[in-house]
Amino acid sequence: MKIPIIDRVAGRLSLKIQQLDVIIETKTLDDVFVKLKVSVQYKVIPEKVYDAFYKLDYPHEQITSYVFDVVRAEVPKMKLDDVFVKKDDIAIAVKTELNDAMMEYGYDIIKTLVTDIDPDAQVKAAMNRINAADREKTAAQYEGDAARILIVEKAKAEAESKRLQGQGIADQRREIARGLEESVDVLNRVGINSQEASALIVVTQHYDTLQSLGQETNSNLILLPNSPQAGSNMLNDMVASFTASNQIGEAIKEAKNKKKQ
Repeated sequence: MKIPIIDRVAGRLSLKIQQLDVIIETKTLDDVFVKLKVSVQYKVIPEKVYDAFYKLDYPHEQITSYVFDVVRAEVPKMKLDDVFVKKDDIAIAVKTELNDAMMEYGYDIIKTLVTDIDPDAQVKAAMNRINAADREKTAAQYEGDAARILIVEKAKAEAESKRLQGQGIADQRREIARGLEESVDVLNRVGINSQEASALIVVTQHYDTLQSLGQETNSNLILLPNSPQAGSNMLNDMVASFTASNQIGEAIKEAKNKKKQ
């Protein structure tokens, strides 16, 4: 109760939770200027309404001063990247300092939040360029790895193709040699000696080649010399060269044996 005219209402205080947003500009350890927005949620302690009303004229300014003091003490110890990572540590430091200071005046600090970190525009642009360059570097590494894998796999495929091709040619020549051997054996059984059999086989292959060329209407291949005697002459030359080679080999062996003796 109050006595009319003598007593009057000095003022009113809300017991609801209130929020004060404080924007601070400070410098980091790596000399980057940054703006931080710190939101302080607080309320009046019901048991200390008298202190809250009479001990402080401007509680907002008091809270703002403490926030400035704590932030400008903590942020200069951190690099810019650490400010983003450790913003919760800054908020906890602000809350601890405010609680210790404002409890005496009847105010309870509910929570403090670092809600925004805004570096200089040029710094943000540089950070974006660094991030983009790092991602391009990673992409280039992946592209290089992919290209290297393609080259290696292509080389493996070509090597396997060459191996199979060589194996096919070897098998083909082996079968040709086996066929020629069988042909010579058949001709020998009917009284034709090896040289005559070889000449007959060469002539037969010569005509087979001419026949296969004649089947290709758009072929530009010209076979020179184009006569049966050419095949026989080639065979004689081959036999002569093999004989000469064998004689040279025997002569070399004899010379080596004489040196050893």
